[in-house]
Amino acid sequence: MNHFIVTFARGFGSGGKEIASCLAKELGIHCYENRILTLASQMSGLNENLFKEVNEKIRNYGGLSGFLQGLPRARNYIARNEKFVSDDKLFEYQCTIIKELADTESCVIVGKCADYVLRGRPNVVSVYIEAPRAFCVRRTMERMGVTEETAHATITRTDKYRAQYYQYYTHGNYWTNPVNYDMTLNSEKAGVYNCVKIIEQYLLIKGLITPEMITPADHAGLELNQQLTGKGQDGE
Repeated sequence: MNHFIVTFARGFGSGGKEIASCLAKELGIHCYENRILTLASQMSGLNENLFKEVNEKIRNYGGLSGFLQGLPRARNYIARNEKFVSDDKLFEYQCTIIKELADTESCVIVGKCADYVLRGRPNVVSVYIEAPRAFCVRRTMERMGVTEETAHATITRTDKYRAQYYQYYTHGNYWTNPVNYDMTLNSEKAGVYNCVKIIEQYLLIKGLITPEMITPADHAGLELNQQLTGKGQDGE
């Protein structure tokens, strides 16, 4: 059977990253999120912190028209000129990594406009995870150990960054538009780990996996443990 890719977009606090990680674990494949930044840094020769600065957000240069341009295409780009690297060029490096991963292995990719970057590929399944605000706030408070006010602010800020990032790099598309994805799941109503099972069933229907490829894991205890000891983690 050929390899496949599952991409995830997610609202902050919805559990999207945890769902992605658990899906990858049950299918025995890699889950890529921030690892993509590391790979893009290694490929380009640029400092990884540059990629972290634009990780699903756009740097503030006084508006999109202020974006800097002109990074040479040479892979041995001189480090002292890194401050002149445009957001667009950094995104190009990430796109290259995402496409190379999709060409070579089955994997799960979280964020990074991966659904758009890999659009049109028949072996790609795109998923959007969202949940009601109260659920996301409660989950963010539990996992990050923050107040309700801070949780609200974090969710608002992060989702705004992601929406702007997606809109810019997809040329005006809207991040939460369900038409962009194979499926949109409400993690509160379905349950965080039931979302994993639903996605697996969809992959079976599409003929991208077989039942033998699924290794069920007991994630319920993991979720409880993370809620009790997860202070200082991100809220996703």
